Amino acid sequence: MAEQTDSTRPEAATPFTAVPIEITVSVGRARPLVRDLLKLGAGSVLTLDKRLEDPVELYVGDRLIGIGALEVVDGGENGQLAVRLTEVVDFRSPS
Repeated sequence: MAEQTDSTRPEAATPFTAVPIEITVSVGRARPLVRDLLKLGAGSVLTLDKRLEDPVELYVGDRLIGIGALEVVDGGENGQLAVRLTEVVDFRSPS
């Protein structure tokens, strides 16, 4: 039987491994003037600083945890979005 290293060993189950967390996906930012923001209503379009094919950032709280690409889920609900991870932050390296 092959010995597992730290990088291949599954994390030991603890009560915390079953706790759900919220991940926020940042797709872009906008910097409208307050007067323009006050004019927004239903159907208004707010232009972001990124394009659809640009990478998105994934956060837990205010901590960046990864980078990914937006995708449409096949076979799921019509038009449901997902994120394919392209880079995961190494939490073991000093920040």
